Formats: sequence, C-alpha cells, structure tokens
Amino acid sequence: MSVLRPFGVRCEHNVRVPMRDGVELSADIYFPDQGDGPWPVILVRTPYDNNVLLEHAVFWAQNGYAYVAQDVRGRYDSDGEFVPWVHETDDAFDTLEWLGKQPWCDGNVGMSGSSYLGQVQWQAAFTGHPLLKAIAPRVMGSNLHESPHYQGGAFGLGVNATWGWRTMARTMQRIDHFDWPRVLRTLPLKDMDAVSGRRHPAWSDWIAHPDYDDYWKPYAVTENAEKIRVPVLKICGWYDLYAGGMMENFVILRERAGTQIARENQHMIMGPWTHNQAGIAPPGTTHAGERDFGTGSLLDTRSIELAWFDRWLKGKEPDFTEPPVKIFVMGENVWRDEWEWPLARTVWTPFYLHSGGHANSLRGDGVLSTDPPGDEPPDTYIYDPDNPVPTLGGCNCCNPEIIPWGAYDQRPVEARDDVLVYTTAPLTEDVEVTGPIVCHLYAATDGPDTDFTAKLVDVFPDGTAYNLCDGIVRGRYHADRTKAQLLEPGRIYEFTIDLWVTSNVFRKGHRIRVEISSSNFPRFDRNPNTGHPFGQDAELRVARQHVYHNAAHRSHILLPIVPRNGG
Repeated sequence: MSVLRPFGVRCEHNVRVPMRDGVELSADIYFPDQGDGPWPVILVRTPYDNNVLLEHAVFWAQNGYAYVAQDVRGRYDSDGEFVPWVHETDDAFDTLEWLGKQPWCDGNVGMSGSSYLGQVQWQAAFTGHPLLKAIAPRVMGSNLHESPHYQGGAFGLGVNATWGWRTMARTMQRIDHFDWPRVLRTLPLKDMDAVSGRRHPAWSDWIAHPDYDDYWKPYAVTENAEKIRVPVLKICGWYDLYAGGMMENFVILRERAGTQIARENQHMIMGPWTHNQAGIAPPGTTHAGERDFGTGSLLDTRSIELAWFDRWLKGKEPDFTEPPVKIFVMGENVWRDEWEWPLARTVWTPFYLHSGGHANSLRGDGVLSTDPPGDEPPDTYIYDPDNPVPTLGGCNCCNPEIIPWGAYDQRPVEARDDVLVYTTAPLTEDVEVTGPIVCHLYAATDGPDTDFTAKLVDVFPDGTAYNLCDGIVRGRYHADRTKAQLLEPGRIYEFTIDLWVTSNVFRKGHRIRVEISSSNFPRFDRNPNTGHPFGQDAELRVARQHVYHNAAHRSHILLPIVPRNGG
C-alpha cells in the first residue's frame, strides 16, 4: 500500500476482483490516511481508465470514504472482452459481493460517475444488492435504444460513430485523423466501421436492432424501474443527449421504484450544460456552444453529491428534504427549485403552424401563433438525402470539434429551402417555457419511408436564433418503436416528434420559432427514403414532403407555459 503525499491518502493499485466466470477486473482503491476503517465506499466503474480518476479519488478519500475505481471488463487493466452494456449488470453484482467481504468496507456502498459510468450504476441498481445504498448517475438516460443508439427510430450516427471508435479497443483510441465527412457519409451503414479502418465489435449489433426489442430491454430503466430500491441523485444538462431520458427517469422512479425510500428520494439537477459540462464536478465553463449563461450557472455539484452520500452512507444531515428538482431557467439565467416534473402550474398551450404555402426558409411566410389554422395550403419541400440539413448544435456527443454541441445561431440552417420556418410576432411580455416539448405534425411523403424533424428556437431581437431542443421521428416507427411499418405514399399521418425537455424564458421582444425539416446530419443518419431494410441500403431517393396546417390537420408544437410572477 502506497501513500499519496501531500494528499494524505493511501492507495492500492491493480487489485484483482474476481467475477463469476473467472475473469478478473482491476481496481485502484484509495483510503483515508487515518485509521484502518471500516469506511463507506464510493464505487466507480469506468471504461475510460481508472487512472484518470485520481482527483476524484483523493477528494472522496479525504472526506472519509474508501474510493474504488474499477476498469470495466475488457478495458485497460481488466481482463475479458469489452462489449458495451452486456456484462455490466453481473459484473456490478459480483464487485459488490467482493466489497462486502473486505474488512475496510462498512457495508454501505454508493456509486458515482457520468455517462457510461452512469449506466453501470443503473444496471448495478437493477440487481437489488443490499450493500448498494444510493447512486448518483450523471448524464445517462432511461433507455439506451432512445439514446444514444436511436431516437424516434432514427440512428444516432454521430455518437455511435465517434464514441464507438474511440472506445472499441482495450484503451481509448485517437480518431482525429479520420476523414469524418467521408466516413459519416458511408453507405450502407453496416460497412462504416470497415471504411473507417477500425473494426467496431458492437457496430453490427446496433445496426441489426433498429426496433426496440429484447436486445435493448435488459438495460432500460423504463423496463426495470421496480428493481431500483435506492435513492437516486441525477445530474444532467439541457443540451445533453440524455436530457429527455434523465427527466423520464425522475418521473418513472417516483412512481414505480421498488421501495418507498427510493420513490420518495429521487432528486434531479438540470443545468444549461452539454454532456461534458454536466458530467464533471463542477462544470468548468459557462458556455454551451455559442451561448454564455454566466458564472451563476457554475453550480458546485460535487459538494451536493458529497452531502448526498453523507446522508445515505453516513446518516448525516442534511436530509435532502428540500424540493427534489433544481433547474436552471435559461433566458432568465437563474436556478430554481421545484417540487415535481412537469411543473403542476404548467399551462399546456398549442402553438400552431401557419403559412400561405411558402414557409420555406427565413425568407418564407411561416407564422407560429396560438390561433388555430383555418383553410391554409400545405407547405412543401424536397428532402434530398445526398444534401441533408447539417447538424448545428443541440444534444450531441461526443466530439464537439466533429459534431458541435450546445446552442448555436441557427440562421445558416434556416436559410435552406428544405427547412420550414414558423415564427411568432415579437413577444409583448416574457414567456417561460419549462417542461417536455412535443410537436404534432400532420405530413405526407411520396415514398415508403422518410424522417421529419422539429426544433424549438429562441429568436433574439437582433435576429440571432438559438436552438433550445429538437427531435426526430422515422416514418416507419411513427406508430410503434418495436416494429417497423412502412408508410403509404401520399397518405397524411400524424407524426409525434419528441423534442425532449427545456427551460427557457423567451424575453419580451424575442420571438418563438419552430423549424420543420427531414434531416439533422450527422447527428442522425440520413433516411434514404427507400423503405429498404435499415443499414443495408446504399441507394438514395429524393422525397417530396407536404406539411399540413388546416382545420382538419392542426399541426402544432405543445408548449408548457409557466405563468410568471404567480400569474
């Protein structure tokens, strides 16, 4: 056992932890320098090299915890083969069993960490192991099918490619030398890993399971909520790819978690953050993309996490009886505590799409208002998958230099004729939108399949148009994510597009905008519009799209309006 000076922390490196199949996982263990314990334990399981967790390890050990940083199976110093998600439930249980036999463990274990380190916490909680008393997952959602792998039925191309090829080896791999524009346009998708020159052991599995099927369900909180029996502190950001799933977890677990203590102790923090910002403690920058939310956005989430584990692993106050939801309200740029999600005082308000049939681009005649539409002609545009609408910010991961994340001025995208733009008049008073956002779009296409996208935008008086949240739906999955059903060409369907969540005050003089299109590339793969089996198709077909907004087809975005000043 070594001692880290001047930190005053003792550590043991590469401690071998046996799994049920004989594979040994490697853990670095850090202890307080005073006494021999036993102590409560913070367990972190990572595919990203446990050596990089030194700062966290010292923090927790200095605060009276044994900190166990374990490389997951097949990564860095751990044996076995790394296959994302597959082994984490059993390996977490076996690690907890091993911890229970250690004399320095006092029988109280909590888990911490972000992203993949958050998913392993969910899967550990599914086991119901009695040593696990609380978890604190950051930036990891409720259903791996809906994020990161698919969303609304569309493949999450950007994250699957950039995260996948960085991670699919024993150690992290450099990907900055890839010709990303060429690689991401590879068709058919099943060949993309070969084109990149770096084989991806899970790529073919992800491509083979576009339906929400039994491949995904063992890892989903939505399927396993009753198995979670411990308090959960969730931390995420409005511009994170798990924003919708984290809020869904909060709602589901308050209703369906397996114990009263779990149902009554679900806490949620949502900041104005991207994946990387929300995943570290505390966030190190005030910017999410091009938008600066000020120093007040830098919440000390590590201190909150320390108080959380002091409560559940040491029995200390505070008792976390304060409101369970803490959100950062963008636009007003303030933190606010709430008692539930969605907010009980929400006024659900449809904002309808209007035009004279020419809402194409910023130059068009698209209007957004609370007045229902009358007799209006549809808007039409051409979606060419060989010339897709480019991704410009949003809830992306994991390399912002390849695919930007956060808030960006959307006017370069809105200049395109294949983007329909609907905007309110300048607001005469502040309007707060806080909650889940859904677009109900009546549309038709001339082929057997296509995509429709929707984006909510805050337009400043100078014309700057910052994206808030967005979503996508793949036509063949418009009715059922578990089974593809091709579209009937020319038929009008109601497409429900989940834009996830946001909290933003549209200031007086600003305008509310909705964009409608059919692509957001390379965040999502391009729908080739052919209806052929997913991932096998190299053919591209141009689609002609019709968006309807009339008395029979009231296309709208449903906004959760929060009354201001108690009104």
